[in-house]
Amino acid sequence: MDLDAYVLAHAHEWRRLEELTGRRRLSGAESDEFVERYQQVATHLSVVRTSAPDASLIAHLSSLLSRARNRASGTRVSTWRGVGSFFVDRFPAALYRLRWWWIGTLVANVVVTAVMMLWLLDHPDVEQSLLSPGEVDQLVNHDFEGYYSEYAASHFAAQVWVNNAWVAALCLALGVLGLPIILLLFRNVANLAVIGSIMTRHGHGGHFWGLILPHGMLELTAVFVAGGVGLRLFWSWVEPGELSRSQSLAREGRTAGTVALGLVAVLFVSGLIEAFVTPSGLPTWARIGVGVLAETCFLAYVFVLGRSAALRGHTGDLDPSLLEDRVATQA
Repeated sequence: MDLDAYVLAHAHEWRRLEELTGRRRLSGAESDEFVERYQQVATHLSVVRTSAPDASLIAHLSSLLSRARNRASGTRVSTWRGVGSFFVDRFPAALYRLRWWWIGTLVANVVVTAVMMLWLLDHPDVEQSLLSPGEVDQLVNHDFEGYYSEYAASHFAAQVWVNNAWVAALCLALGVLGLPIILLLFRNVANLAVIGSIMTRHGHGGHFWGLILPHGMLELTAVFVAGGVGLRLFWSWVEPGELSRSQSLAREGRTAGTVALGLVAVLFVSGLIEAFVTPSGLPTWARIGVGVLAETCFLAYVFVLGRSAALRGHTGDLDPSLLEDRVATQA
């Protein structure tokens, strides 16, 4: 295709769409023309992509269509309504659609942690190779509990939030590679198993679980969600199904972005619990009860609100109107 000739033939239609897009009010006839011009330019973009891909022209037409689409449906800005839609529709739908990936990741990690902890309890010589008696005493009697009260609660909440968000972000960012997620999660649960076995062997098992469970249930669930979604991202290009590899990877990548944003809020809640509830003077049963309540609310959010959103057609991906225009054309 002669690109220069194509531009010359259709430039007036592009200018007309740009003119209509910039107007504050459109008459009935102009509104009809606006829709017609929009469809024409979308077709032109598809033709250019297919027959003569020119980066600058594609960027220009894509920008024009984006502005026209916003003109037709109203400018999409970050409003409370948009935020509400994200947490009522997109995020829970993504969690529900990918539930078997993160539930499988959660179960696998819990099993590995339990097996490692039991094995370590049966092999006390491993503890001696990891820590000296003095270091064990420091951990059991001072460091483990002191960790939760070392800083002011508000500062500690921020520190925990950033740290856990970083771990979740790594799981999602490394998802396309697959193996790094498994190594990252294994290192996380191995550390938990080692500390848990040491605390249990020295008679502080109840103390250990009393400090871990209040925030740990929701916190670790969020990390395992990130790991499961990351693994799904990896699988999207290994086995793309009916989509092309690029389309499958793009869809799951956008969904992973949805999950990443939502987990920021989930980890914020777990960080607050870890900072204000875990080290508090509440009895152990009350602190663990807070953790159970938080975890129950999260699961209800997924399996009640998420299922409802999925039945309404939400998948966790962006709304189709926000995606790039694609118009089928004949060769």
